[in-house]
Amino acid sequence: MSRILVVEDEFQIARFVELELTHEGYDVEKADNGRQGLEMAESGSFDLMILDIMLPELNGLEVLRRLRKSSDLPVIMLTARDSVPDKVSGLDMGANDYMTKPFAIEELLARVRSVMRNARERKEMEAEGKYESCGVIVDTARRTAAFGDTPIELTNREFELLVTLMQNRTIVLSRETLLEKVWGYNYVGETNIVDVYIRYLRSKIDDVYGINLISTVRGVGYVIK
Repeated sequence: MSRILVVEDEFQIARFVELELTHEGYDVEKADNGRQGLEMAESGSFDLMILDIMLPELNGLEVLRRLRKSSDLPVIMLTARDSVPDKVSGLDMGANDYMTKPFAIEELLARVRSVMRNARERKEMEAEGKYESCGVIVDTARRTAAFGDTPIELTNREFELLVTLMQNRTIVLSRETLLEKVWGYNYVGETNIVDVYIRYLRSKIDDVYGINLISTVRGVGYVIK
């Protein structure tokens, strides 16, 4: 049975969503503030989180920002504000989907099914050593990368860097972490070598295909969202 965490401080909305999800066969738990919701989400025992933006203690965007440092748990954002900046902020931080209150429960249930289906299909791909984002697919068994049906020619180091970012999709990786994972613990040199290889990847992927595969998180590192 799939487990869903509902983080919502409005009791009636939280209870209504809980009842509908339970009726659909999901195991549901609730949190009414951002700090509690983050702690529960980081436990790793849920398959999906429905997260309101306007929360006490920690707002939903801050919860998502902190969660994405260590987890790719699928997240559907809820908000009473139908503003483009809120939606853009949530999606840029790694939300999988977004809904504005008031919403039809049928639509929420459909989006829950869609997000969870996508997550399941992604896990099946990753079990085969394949990772996908923004139309880019890497196959670790064949050591190939492609955008759709078009092969992407990468050096060994570029490929390893791309795979590492793909394997940690939605998680921000620092330059130091990337150095350890891609260049090894014994690497001696400047950390800006990571920036150099990120530019190589962007020149071969983002610039060629007009996508934004690799994002920079200022002062932290890099992430594929």
